[in-house]
Amino acid sequence: QVQLVDSGGGLVQAGGSLRLSCAASGRTISRYAMGWFRQAPGKEREFVAAVGWSIGITKYADSVKGRFTISRDNAKNMVFLQMNSLKPEDTAVYYCAADNSLATIRQGYGIAYWGKGTLVTVSS
Repeated sequence: QVQLVDSGGGLVQAGGSLRLSCAASGRTISRYAMGWFRQAPGKEREFVAAVGWSIGITKYADSVKGRFTISRDNAKNMVFLQMNSLKPEDTAVYYCAADNSLATIRQGYGIAYWGKGTLVTVSS
């Protein structure tokens, strides 16, 4: 079992930055693909970014490309999401996710482990 704790959310003005963190416990995440999803009020949860267990493979939703960066520190068992140039439409609860398969993370279905989420609010 892997337990994920997401943190780092908060209130920020449009154009600002936030860094989300996901701390894993229970198992090393070095062989897991990791991802971030978000769910805005009244909307379905959507894929944001993913990183394969082999560092260097990353995937991003078109809406965040060039603004968000996902990274991982396997030694610390953590994953991060650096969010720059934030927009009001980025407001959502952000969830960390882990799975053996990067493809599963990317499709957003059947993912093995989820964090409980951290709220990001971007004011205009």
